[in-house]
Amino acid sequence: MPKYDLSFSPPIMNAAGSLGFTPGSRTMLDWSKLGAFVTNPISVASRTPANGKRFIAFPGGFLLHTGYPNLGFSQLLRKYARHWKRSPVDVIVHLLAVSPEEVELMVRRLEMVEGVSALELGVSSVANADMVTEFTRAARGELPVIVRLPLERAIRLAEWAMQAGAVAISLAPPRGLMPTEAGEFVQGRLYGPAIFPTALTVVQALNQLGMPVIGAGGIYTWQQINAMYSAGAMAVQLDGVLWRDAGSNIFQ
Repeated sequence: MPKYDLSFSPPIMNAAGSLGFTPGSRTMLDWSKLGAFVTNPISVASRTPANGKRFIAFPGGFLLHTGYPNLGFSQLLRKYARHWKRSPVDVIVHLLAVSPEEVELMVRRLEMVEGVSALELGVSSVANADMVTEFTRAARGELPVIVRLPLERAIRLAEWAMQAGAVAISLAPPRGLMPTEAGEFVQGRLYGPAIFPTALTVVQALNQLGMPVIGAGGIYTWQQINAMYSAGAMAVQLDGVLWRDAGSNIFQ
């Protein structure tokens, strides 16, 4: 098993699902401000956008339900591989873990793609220790593997991911339930400043357990970024703040 020295300069990146599938010219973001670019989640089979209500605001944040739409691994590889090769920043490809076999298939092909510096493996919010172990082992190879665990279950599952070969843990947004104006319930991922205290607690706990962790969740200011570093984060991922003028406020 190869040994990796995973580092980012600067130690800031976008979170999966926040900036598309490749660093592009259609955003005003200064790419020199990021140490890596994380793609939107990619699955072997294509996925369509979620039906119905997808965005619900609440005090301190919002719920988002997208369904992780994408064209499927093969089509996306044909479309974006050449862009990743010319990327102004290292590319981390985020893979949706549906089965160990699918993960291994995608990993083997990505090992031959120039410009891809690491993989981020997104596991289901209901994944248990056995599933995390199987998926992480399937992703091991020539590229370092970051395992993205649900924020609310990361402390419980991180050790299994690290023992199976992950080089670091990143944090997926917690999931929640919100009613629409019509009274229907919508499940989705939770974003916004209200998430930050919980995310900071998880980062500190993982650091105290000796786990390399990339902090994420409710980061909207430099003060919060520095708090993540102080709690032990090796780097941070930004999500919702990047949807406000491409994050220009946080990089001023």
